[in-house]
Amino acid sequence: MDMRGWTLWLRPLLLCLLLAVPAAGQTLSALARLDGDASTLTRVTGGLELGFAISQPVPWRLRFLDGPPRLVLDTREVDWTGFASLPLRDPVVAMRAGSFRPGWSRLVVELAGPQRVVASEMTTGPEGAVIRVTLAPSDAESFAAEAARPDLAEWATPDAAEIMAPLPEGAGPVVVVLDPGHGGIDPGAERDGQTEAALMLTFARELKEVLLRDGRFAVVMTRDDDVFVPLETRTSIAREAGADIFLSLHADALAEGEAQGATVYTLDEDATDAASAALAERHDRDDLLAGVDLTEQDDVVAEVLMDMARTETQPRTDRLAEAIVGAIKAAEIRMHRRPRQSGGFSVLKSPDIPSVLLELGFLSSERDYTRLVDPVWRARMAEAIRAALVSWDVGESGLRDLDAD
Repeated sequence: MDMRGWTLWLRPLLLCLLLAVPAAGQTLSALARLDGDASTLTRVTGGLELGFAISQPVPWRLRFLDGPPRLVLDTREVDWTGFASLPLRDPVVAMRAGSFRPGWSRLVVELAGPQRVVASEMTTGPEGAVIRVTLAPSDAESFAAEAARPDLAEWATPDAAEIMAPLPEGAGPVVVVLDPGHGGIDPGAERDGQTEAALMLTFARELKEVLLRDGRFAVVMTRDDDVFVPLETRTSIAREAGADIFLSLHADALAEGEAQGATVYTLDEDATDAASAALAERHDRDDLLAGVDLTEQDDVVAEVLMDMARTETQPRTDRLAEAIVGAIKAAEIRMHRRPRQSGGFSVLKSPDIPSVLLELGFLSSERDYTRLVDPVWRARMAEAIRAALVSWDVGESGLRDLDAD
């Protein structure tokens, strides 16, 4: 697929304030990675073609800087490790890469003299994507004019305060536990060689990146590999992490052809009593409720204490579910005709942690499947979830302030 739709990112522009670029050795937390072996600097008629092979397509743009002349390639975060192995060819005299701003990385190509962009495009295929830029010699006056163009308003150098509002003194990050459904011997739903377990792990990693770059969140994953994790262990991981939010991620398959779009689930009230009883029997007493020792309590007392905790937690869970539904709709992402539902999912039965299960879509739906395997769509969904969690946390902070008053 030709990615010429990104041409709005490609106008060569001047960055009025020269930004320092970290050294090549910097470790980046990235969604895409450079394949150095598949990347090339190739002589073409009248110029040089730069081809950067990356593991998946990302938003990108080009611009020129002067003094000395440089070509700058900004991308949604890419780990450029390996670019140093590329053989330099005239007019390229040096390259360096690093983090540019939250969520974005930068490759700087230092040039021996003025150049112009003859052609630029991103092409995609089964192995990822390739950004190709063809350079040809230019005169100093034309190059200076291109480099002198002002930056787009949304790309102006941000103040540190604009990047992330500081947390209140003494406040810590919001601890989010991401639970990619299934894994290992349990692949979940399957379609066209893709499994629900693999897709949800990919999305969880991408969402983790988005949340960490926000700065408000600490993120723990119940699994970060294709391994089987028992349902009870997933909730235990959340409790040990001191989770403020537990978000389980799924993409099921249903026989009904009408099943389509994202759905947010909370625990079914009818399952609550049974859940308390089952937890009291199956879990270690001290793993049931953070801060309350149930070791010496009988089943009846344990159930009552858990019901009390759930009574306090349920409104917070409902607000979390509504925030996620609202943010997904605001992002104009397709949702199920009943976007908010409930069920007796085991992973939602923690009495003291706001917990929701998000069906991103259904692998049984052709349209949903197309969305789920699209990294651009997943990035939109991840950003919507981030916005939802920020909104929920702001609301919770406001309620705590009211309680304090």
